[in-house]
Amino acid sequence: MSDMSVTAAVVRSGVVAVLRAPTADCFAAVSDVLVEAGITALEVTLTSHGAIEAIAGLRRQLPAEVALGAGSVLTLDDAKASVDAGAAFLVSPVHVPALDGFPAPVYPGAFTPTEIFNASRGGAPLVKLFPAGTVGPRYLKDLRGPLPDVRIMPTGGIEIADIATWLNAGAVAVGLGGPLIGDAATGGSLAQLAVRARRAADAVAFARS
Repeated sequence: MSDMSVTAAVVRSGVVAVLRAPTADCFAAVSDVLVEAGITALEVTLTSHGAIEAIAGLRRQLPAEVALGAGSVLTLDDAKASVDAGAAFLVSPVHVPALDGFPAPVYPGAFTPTEIFNASRGGAPLVKLFPAGTVGPRYLKDLRGPLPDVRIMPTGGIEIADIATWLNAGAVAVGLGGPLIGDAATGGSLAQLAVRARRAADAVAFARS
């Protein structure tokens, strides 16, 4: 995928599933369930033990149209290792100057209007509003008045029930971790994960209908 098509695939999914656990052992099974339910953008956080190996395995396992990325990317070495393993996009909780101009799409974290504007002007195709749950969709709506062209992906503290509200407030996609993945990444029920994932995918379809 080209950089533009990677970001387009993330936006098309509407939800980026954030895979975070003490170890990445269950990520393969979790990813299959998510993709089957219609969530086709996945972010493997590097704070999970075995994350780089998991990215490589998932890239072999998943359909080509699934956008696979790495999260919690904080250094240039992290970025290079992630892309070498097969990550097509990189997400950071903050702006990491070392990643400016990196050849793969980088979605930096930002919180204030100034940070969000600077991240976008610096070339970020999407800016991750983080932690989004602290402020809520009204904050995004207020931001979009003066910054209508910035493409924002709220992440952190978002519930499945909030997805449509965020998208209607102007988000191009949302990042969802715990409320979506639950205990499935540590051996919990994949059947219950499938129910949550379908609810999340339905919320995206509802917001865009």
